[in-house]
Amino acid sequence: MPKKEKVGRVISTKTTNTAVVEVVQFKAHPKYKKIIATTKHYMADTKNCSCNNGDEVKLIESRPISKTKRWIVAEVLKEAT
Repeated sequence: MPKKEKVGRVISTKTTNTAVVEVVQFKAHPKYKKIIATTKHYMADTKNCSCNNGDEVKLIESRPISKTKRWIVAEVLKEAT
């Protein structure tokens, strides 16, 4: 079974080896069919690559690394300007 992948924006790198990544998903409302943007924060491990606030990164699902970390930053897609 392939691992899940998500693309999001780094909003915090204050903790060591961890980044908080905000992922935006668009879903249609079940009744009114309006497109609604929902955001969710993921704690991701950054041992293999370094990233800064505002960077757009790709996350890959992994085994539980700690109490809240279940994702790894695979690569930085676009650096913040």
